[in-house]
Amino acid sequence: MRLPFEQLGGQVDVKLSPLYVLTGDEPLSMMEGVDAIRRAAKAQGFDERLSFSTDRNFNWQQLTASGQSVSLFASHRLLEVHIPSGKPGNEGGRALQEYCNSLPNDTVTVITLPKLDGAGQKSAWFTALEKAAVVVALLSVDVARLPQWIARRLQAQGQQTDAATLEFLATQVEGNLLAAHQEILKLGLLFPDGPLAAEAVRDAVLNVSRFDVFQLGDALLAGDVARTTKILQGLEAEGVQPLALLGVLAWLLRGVTRVKLAESRGENLASAMQQAKIWGDRQAQVKRMLARVSPRQLQAAMLKMAEIDKICKGIAQGRPWLEISRLCIGLARAGTRRRAAA
Repeated sequence: MRLPFEQLGGQVDVKLSPLYVLTGDEPLSMMEGVDAIRRAAKAQGFDERLSFSTDRNFNWQQLTASGQSVSLFASHRLLEVHIPSGKPGNEGGRALQEYCNSLPNDTVTVITLPKLDGAGQKSAWFTALEKAAVVVALLSVDVARLPQWIARRLQAQGQQTDAATLEFLATQVEGNLLAAHQEILKLGLLFPDGPLAAEAVRDAVLNVSRFDVFQLGDALLAGDVARTTKILQGLEAEGVQPLALLGVLAWLLRGVTRVKLAESRGENLASAMQQAKIWGDRQAQVKRMLARVSPRQLQAAMLKMAEIDKICKGIAQGRPWLEISRLCIGLARAGTRRRAAA
C-alpha cells in the first residue's frame, strides 16, 4: 500500500509492517524515514540490524540468504537494502521478486531507492514491491507549502513566528529541505521556546558562516583539492554536524552517479541530467566531474558514505570528520593524475 511520508512515524510506532520501500530524491526525508523505522524497530525488540548497499557487483544471493538464515544474536531483525542507482538489474530484479513472495518471519525489511523513472515504476520487480510493501514516496515540498512545513517544524521544537518571517525563511533556503532543517535547528539552539521576533530570525539566518556545505559540492565537482580541504576544515571548525553534511553529499553524489551510469550505457546525457534534477550551471560542473571519475569510483563513494553514516550515528567506530575528509579529498583528486599525465 502507499503511505504518505507524514503518516510513516505514526504507523511504525503502532506496528511495524514486514516490508517498507522508501523512494525519492529528498535526502532529509530519506534520512528521517529510515531513522523512524530504526527507532520503532529498536523499541519493538528488533535488536539486530543488517545493511546492504548494492552496486553492479553486489551478490544478490546475500538477500535471499539473509531471509532464510536464523540470527544467533536476536529473535527479531531489521534488514536494510539500499539501492543507490535504483536499477537492481536482471538478477537483482528476480531476487527482489522472490524475496517479496516469501518474506521472512521476524524480520522487518527496508528498501531505499531514488526516484524511479516511468520504466522503473512499471518494472516487474517494483510492481512486486508495491504489492508486498508499504511504499513511501519522498516528495519534495512545494514552494507554496514550504512556510507551513517550516512552521510545523518550529512548533515541534516549541517555537513560533509570524507569516512574513516564515516566507522569509522559505525564500532563504530555496526549497532545500535539508538547508531548512539546519536553519530550524539553529534557531532552536539560539533562542528559547516561544515566539521568535522577525528581526532576530533575520539576523540569525543572514549571519551566514564563511563556509557552506553547498560550496563543498562545487569544489568537489571542480576537482579543486585545495578548496575542498579548506572548506572541510572551515565546516568542522564552525560546528557543522557531520550527518547533515553527509546528507548533502549523498544527494549530490547520487545524482552524479545516476548520470554517470546513464552515460556508460550510451543514454542521452541531457535527459539523464533532468531526471537527476541537475539544472543550469550545475550541469557544466557535473560534466567536468564525469570526465574524470569512473562508475566504480562513484559506487565506491556511495558505499563509503553508508559506512560513514554508521560512524556518525554511533553504530560503528571511527572519526566522522576524518572519514568525510578522506572521501571528499579522494573524490576531488580522482582523475587528476590521469589528466596530468595526459
